[in-house]
Amino acid sequence: MTLTLFFHPFASYCQKVLLALYENQTPFQGELVDLSNEASRTAFLKLWPIGKFPVLRDAARERLIPESSIIIEYLAQYFPGSVELVPEDPDRARETRLKDRFFDCHVAEPMAKIVTDRLRPSGQHDPFGVEQAKAALLTAYGIIERDMARRTWATGESFSMADCAAAPALFYADLVLPLTEAYPLTKAYLSRLVARPSMARVLEEAAPYFKLFPR
Repeated sequence: MTLTLFFHPFASYCQKVLLALYENQTPFQGELVDLSNEASRTAFLKLWPIGKFPVLRDAARERLIPESSIIIEYLAQYFPGSVELVPEDPDRARETRLKDRFFDCHVAEPMAKIVTDRLRPSGQHDPFGVEQAKAALLTAYGIIERDMARRTWATGESFSMADCAAAPALFYADLVLPLTEAYPLTKAYLSRLVARPSMARVLEEAAPYFKLFPR
């Protein structure tokens, strides 16, 4: 098979790429990376010394593509399907990339800060950093709420790379800082994302690992 995705089904950035693959039913082989396993970790670091997933390998083109957004851009270019992940129109493409970065940097990143702090040993927590992360998430929620007043998906009426970023980021963020009744449009958007067959499949595959999530 041409494409191999090195990933873990529980990781939000891996889920982002899985959504893109599932949306267009792009054939690929999944290679699960377990960083707690010495053999798996060593093999992955040999492939990509940075040690962060997901990473996509295209054997036919002899390309190794890291970083979730770049992987989706690559899929949009070389493996397009019925879902236009990155629009051809330059203005719409720029808006899609902006929203993709928004969900990665302003939802997924502060969410991860809160989660990792909960996993720290006693006495090594960062309460100030967590409060900053929560404040950042609330700001992001407010922006999403404003935007969703006039659109169905992240950039309008078409599902795109931006929604691939939004789905896992918002799903996990809602677990660490729940969307209250102050954000009805954002809650409705998350419900639409979760109801999408691609996201339902992603969550089903991640389900065995949910017990590891620090509530």
